[in-house]
Formats: sequence, structure tokens, C-alpha cells
Amino acid sequence: MVGPSLGNSFDNSLGVRRKALLFLAATATLWSLGGLLIKSVAWNPVAIAGMRSAIAAALMYFYKRKFEFTWSKAQIGGAVAYAATVILFVTATKLTTAANAILLQYTAPIYVALFGQWFLGERASRLDWLTIVVVGAGMILFFLDNLSAGHFVGNLIAILSGVAFAALTLFSRKQKDGSPLESLFLGNLLTALIGLPFMLQAMPDGRSWLALLALGVVQLGFSYILYASAIKHVTALEGILIPIIEPILNPVWVWLVFGEMPGKWAFIGGTVVLVAVTGRCVIGALQERETGVG
Repeated sequence: MVGPSLGNSFDNSLGVRRKALLFLAATATLWSLGGLLIKSVAWNPVAIAGMRSAIAAALMYFYKRKFEFTWSKAQIGGAVAYAATVILFVTATKLTTAANAILLQYTAPIYVALFGQWFLGERASRLDWLTIVVVGAGMILFFLDNLSAGHFVGNLIAILSGVAFAALTLFSRKQKDGSPLESLFLGNLLTALIGLPFMLQAMPDGRSWLALLALGVVQLGFSYILYASAIKHVTALEGILIPIIEPILNPVWVWLVFGEMPGKWAFIGGTVVLVAVTGRCVIGALQERETGVG
């Protein structure tokens, strides 16, 4: 069973944070399938988001069964931020390139760093800010081969999805002593409700249904179960910086399926981002060992 195995993995107080970081890495890997799968579905983007969330909500229900709804501002805010994140990202992916959508969504660490101290009391360190700058530069290089000035509306929606993703991280971290999974479950129900009118307009073909099942079960449902378990044991910035490997893996899946090779700038940018995120984790772990934290 998925639920007990994930829950028990956090019972041991030793190495809890390391497991959380591994869960985030796994989450990023599953999230990275989104662009490829969304592009594979011939359907309205809001309908895609709604059906994907309906499937994910069903998985979350079977995983936990008993939810703790407090209806707190953090729980409701997280649900709304989640719905906004997934709807805006799917829409952006349909209107602009997958690279543009994921790149612009990952401006989110900037918003987390800016509002983290005010909202959570978590001050961004010089190392965090340096990592954000290096990651931002690397992301620009990574997609320099494909990034264009067109697709204005899609790009704008992708930026808004980054703002929503940052809000989701902050609201989830706000519930570190509770259960952020309830926000994600409510967010999926809200997204499914919003997408319902668009689903009724037309039905996708068989191939699209396979991609939708993969989106709902693997790319969204299971990944956010991992994310909800991990976010309570990391800082907000770690919760958004580590999954930044998602846009690095996106073109890898495209290459494996379609044979498209990343360009020179994409390779350089990917290397910069991986080194920056890995370096941030290693240095942070060494600092915690010296201070006895973790």
C-alpha cells in the first residue's frame, strides 16, 4: 500500500530531512513528465487540468481516506493557490512552448525569497540568494535556444503560474505542523469543479485518455503525495529550489520520445542549474552538520 509505506518512512527521526530531500527529487522527476503528457492530449486546457485533478483527487482519497479539514486560512489559501497553479500551467503549456511555460513558472523562488520572511519568518540566506541568481542565469541559458518573444499571452499566463506556485509553497510550509495534503486534495476538487463545464463540451480520444491517466495518477497525484510529505521537513526555499530539476528533465523526455537533441545553450544551462542546486544542498547539509541541526 502506498500510504503506510510513505508514512512509516518518516517515523524514524534519524535522516528525516534527507528523506524529504529525496522525496522532493522524486517529485521533480514525476512533475517533469507534465509538458510531454499535456502536449499529448488533444483537449481544452482547462478540461485537461480538471480531469487530471479529478483523477489525482481520487488517488489522494484512497491514499489517506480520513482528512483533517481545519478550514484555516493556510489550508484554504493553499487549495486556491494549487488550483491556480495547475490550471495556469496547463493553459500556458498549450498556448506557448513547454520550455517557456516551465521556465517562467520557475520564477517562483524569487517570490518565495521575497515574501518568505514576512509570511513564514524564514529569512533567505546569502547562499539562497546566490543560488537563485545562478539558477536563474542557468535557466535562461538552458532555454535560450528555444525561448522566443512570441506567445505573449501564454508567457504571461506562465508568469502568473509561477506566482501561484510560490503561494502554494508558502501556504504548504505554513502548515508544517499540520497536514498540507488536505490543501492539495481540496485544490484538486476545486480544479475539477472549474474544469467540469469544459469537459462536457467534447471528449478526448483513446490516446489522450492514456495520457490523462498518466497525468492524474503519476505526474500529479502520486507526486503531490510525496511533496506534501516532504514539504513539512524542509524550508520553503528548498521546497521550491530542489524541484527546479523538473525543467532540466523535461527536454530529456522529449529527446527520448521524439529524438530532439538539446542545443548547446540548453546543455550549458542545465549543467549550471544542476551544479547550483546540488551545491546548495551539499553546503547546507555541511552547515547543518557543523551546527548539529537535522
